[in-house]
Formats: sequence, structure tokens, C-alpha cells
Amino acid sequence: MRGLMQSDTYHALGCHYPAAELDWATGEKGMAQPERLTSGERIAQTGAREVSVSPVTLGVILGIGIAGTLDEVILHQLLQWHNYYVHTTESGRIISDGLFHLFSSACLALGALLLWRCRHAARMPGDSRLLASGILLGLGGFNLFDGTIQHKLLGLHQVREGVANTLPYDLAFIGIALTVFVAGW
Repeated sequence: MRGLMQSDTYHALGCHYPAAELDWATGEKGMAQPERLTSGERIAQTGAREVSVSPVTLGVILGIGIAGTLDEVILHQLLQWHNYYVHTTESGRIISDGLFHLFSSACLALGALLLWRCRHAARMPGDSRLLASGILLGLGGFNLFDGTIQHKLLGLHQVREGVANTLPYDLAFIGIALTVFVAGW
């Protein structure tokens, strides 16, 4: 089945697509190279400010939110291996986990909002792959930062608290993070 067609000028995310037949289902037929508009031109033509964000940037924001949420749910709550900051009282641990949860939820909410605001943008071929790449970069990058900076350099917490040898857990955590990051690259 053929997608919706639009042959008039289309403005999306600061790009001007000259009159061409755009197939929204495939994003291929008649796709023209975008012509960049200034913010003032966009406001004048559309009457409102539009969000301009690349698929990779959007994916990175979502990936960070996903990584944080998975870390909280799996490592903090289900397995109860660690808290965000362990060098404090039980109340301090709960507060630090709550602040971390707010951060990851904010990343997910921002990513979802941007994805929603960009939903009508004329998509260029490959945008879905760029979004997926960004998600993997954000997910892997966040966990690389967590595993190296927060676990090892700052010593905020270990992957698994209370075990004699943390090295296997650290190597597995950082190895998985690196694999996901490289897959996004």
C-alpha cells in the first residue's frame, strides 16, 4: 500500500523540502535535499518555533534514560546489588537512588517529548538507523561512564557490593557496555 503523498513545500525541524512528491511510507520517491532555514524564517513561515534535533542526539538522550532505568530496576531493585551512593546511611542510599531515578526518568521524558515533537518531520533515508545508533551509543556510553568513572575512579558504588572479588562483575559490566557502545558506532 502506498503511503501518504505530499507535493507542496514542507517545513520540518528547520529544513525546507522544495516541492517534490514525498512518499511518507518509504521516504524515497522524489526526496529532495533539505535547504536549511534560519530560526526567523521558520517562525515566519510556520508561526511557531520548531524543535531541531538530530536522530543521533535524540537516540543518545533516550539511550541514557534506558540505561539508567535498566540499572535501577535490575541492579538496584531486583538484584539489590548496589545503590547509587553507598558511603552513607540507609536513608542516604534511598535518597541517592531517588535522585538517580529522577535523572533517568527526565532523560526518558525528554527523549519521548522530542520524539513526539519530531514525529511529523520529513524523514531522510537512514534516520531510523541513526536513531537506533544513538540509542546504543547513549546506552553503552552511559554504562561505560558508570563502570569506569563512577565505579572505579570515584568509588560511588560497585556493580556488586559485599563480594570479595568485584573484578568479574566489573569486567562483565564494562565489557557489555563497550560492546553496546561499539555496536552503536
